[in-house]
Amino acid sequence: MRKFKHYIIPALLAVFTVYSCSVEKFIPEDKLLYTGAELELDTTSQINDLPEVRSELQEVLLPNPNSEFLGMRPGLYFYYKAQREKPGFINEFLNKKIGEEPVYLSDVETVNTQDLILNRLENRGFFYSTVGSQVNEDEESKEASVLYRAELSQPYLLENYRLDNDSLIVYKEIQDYLPESPLNEGMRFDLPVMKLERERIDNYLKGKGYYNFNPGFLIFEADTNQYDNKKFDLFLKLKKDVPPKAIIPYRIAEVNVYPHYTVGNDSLQLDTVHFENKNYIRDEEFFKPKRLDPYILIDEGDLYSPDVSGNTSRRLGSIGAYKFVNISYDEIDSTATDSLGLLEANIYLSPLSKRSIRAEIQAVTKSNNFAGPTLAITYSNRNLFKGGEILNITGKVGYETQIAGGDNAGLSTLQLGLNTDLIFPRLLFPISIDDNWFDYSIPKTKVGLSFDYMNRTNLFTLGSVLASFGYLWDANRYITHELTPISIAYTKLTDTSPEFDQILEDNPFLQSSFEQQFIAGITYSFTYNGMVDTNKTHQFFINNTWDIAGNTLNLLSGSSTEEEEPKELFGQEFAQYVKSDIDLRYHFNFGKEQKIATRLFAGYGYAYGNSEVLPFIKQYYSGGPYSVRAFRTRSLGPGSYSADEDEGISFFDRTGNLRLEGNIEYRFPVFQFLKGAVFADAGNVWNTQVNSLEEGEERTEFQQEYVESGEFESDFISELGIGVGVGLRVDIQSFVIRFDLAAPMHDPALPEGERWIYDFGSPVFNFAIGYPF
Repeated sequence: MRKFKHYIIPALLAVFTVYSCSVEKFIPEDKLLYTGAELELDTTSQINDLPEVRSELQEVLLPNPNSEFLGMRPGLYFYYKAQREKPGFINEFLNKKIGEEPVYLSDVETVNTQDLILNRLENRGFFYSTVGSQVNEDEESKEASVLYRAELSQPYLLENYRLDNDSLIVYKEIQDYLPESPLNEGMRFDLPVMKLERERIDNYLKGKGYYNFNPGFLIFEADTNQYDNKKFDLFLKLKKDVPPKAIIPYRIAEVNVYPHYTVGNDSLQLDTVHFENKNYIRDEEFFKPKRLDPYILIDEGDLYSPDVSGNTSRRLGSIGAYKFVNISYDEIDSTATDSLGLLEANIYLSPLSKRSIRAEIQAVTKSNNFAGPTLAITYSNRNLFKGGEILNITGKVGYETQIAGGDNAGLSTLQLGLNTDLIFPRLLFPISIDDNWFDYSIPKTKVGLSFDYMNRTNLFTLGSVLASFGYLWDANRYITHELTPISIAYTKLTDTSPEFDQILEDNPFLQSSFEQQFIAGITYSFTYNGMVDTNKTHQFFINNTWDIAGNTLNLLSGSSTEEEEPKELFGQEFAQYVKSDIDLRYHFNFGKEQKIATRLFAGYGYAYGNSEVLPFIKQYYSGGPYSVRAFRTRSLGPGSYSADEDEGISFFDRTGNLRLEGNIEYRFPVFQFLKGAVFADAGNVWNTQVNSLEEGEERTEFQQEYVESGEFESDFISELGIGVGVGLRVDIQSFVIRFDLAAPMHDPALPEGERWIYDFGSPVFNFAIGYPF
């Protein structure tokens, strides 16, 4: 820490001294530095949206002056320093990163700016306004500014809005849509709103089949001759030179689908299969027409619609078998009447590689000093049965060893896993449901089967099997539903050592969590992801998940022979619980690639009926690279509990049935694809349910301490683990490699009054893929 102060503090003082230096001495003798412009608006009448008008006018007050920071201009300073004969490496580097060319008064064209202000005012209905300017010069500081003053006239207000009369069919189409216009009686003359009205009508006509129409064919005419009090009538009409083909609707005469399209295959011999009024043109059967047809909403005989075309493109892209989807239309010469045109729709689908292999290596460190690598290899087969099916098979092998920890050092863990997912891009359901009922996308069906094996030397072996069947559905651009009506998990604890048996005997809570070996239930997840709008200032994300197990099995099992004995099905004791959690995120974007990212997480699980506590694999944990980063994975809690290695609890993950967590992070660019972050995390897990005691039974001192320290109570805030840190992220086209260094500030495992530790000398290093939230 002394070295840190020795180098950093003088550096900060030096930077402060540099920034404090004035740029006045660098300004040429015949120049004045431009410091900006002010705008004064004088009005003769009440204007409701005056702030909006002012904001629009301020956009034309160009050029923008050099930026300031705390009254200083570091960008301008380093620009001047870099122009010297020998600027030095640091000045050149800082000029490249934050340097700004000076903006002088001579760069300001006041007359041109006045004309722009006047033009904007006339566009908003303030005709015959006046605009003037005044330049304020300060020779002593070598600075100058400009004051623009605009006197706004009384605006013109709309009295009537009508469509010109004509016998063309397109006029009737427009007239039917005119009542929904934003142009209403009493509103001010507003050119931007008129432009929006033209685009609104254009979109409407496109949806009615007017393939060649565009908003430039519409023109407005204003008439003020009927009024003496600054009112006007507005007329909408078509321009005289509109081509005939722009004012007739077009119908789809033919639909051609190329399900295996590659550039340059035109010379190949292609076969054509006619299915459901569509031509499937191909060199081989890559995708069965029966399976592809539900994704194509463009049908022969329908009027052209850009919305239908866009929905078809999105649905085809969601299959997961195609890299590119391109839909084009060609006009067909025909003997059709002058009131109808014909189109040929061509759908070109370029497939992804059928097979791929992906390898991922992870380095793991845990609170119990276990560390080691994990290798995962995923094999993917796309379009497995020529219906867009995707098969993913992932094999995982991991090895951890306890590198420290006194008598426990040298213990190791071997983990093996095999996970298989088969995704059908359609709804597999006993009752037939029309795919067109789902406007945005067709639900997918996911079938999963996984096997996991873990062997912890000299302690136990744990095997588990998980089978699931469920559905994924994007309701719209933001909302996703995931329903898994069938989820069955079975775990088996074997080869336990006497040492491990003693650990379970001393900790009934841990013992009960391992006893629930059979889990069968239903899960549902709702996600709203506003993060897809990357350019929005405010972004929101919500995920709510429900997990309910054991109810169906409870009905099938009947009543137990012993009222107090847990029920069994096929000789296996099964778990009963309900678990729900919610993940709320908010991102505030400001500046270039800068944002404040926040998250709140709350989760609770309640065991009932056949279970006293949640099964071990369903409990919550806290700490790690996606949680409270100042504490290692699964090292927090429960509550204020402090593990003692002699008790054996350090062998296991510290979990609970209640989890609360909050995070905040400031993200900023550093250099090209390198990003930085400063963050703070807080959270913990607790237990609200503990094992009941039988008559005459008493808890040991250790058991009582574990129950009391891990119980959720009103003073839970004092039991939050809190940490702060900094991070670097390599972000290349949304693939993120993350390095975070976090230090604990508040450790709930310490005695009350000693929990605020500010332990910056013992930071925790986190390596992860992707952002934490």
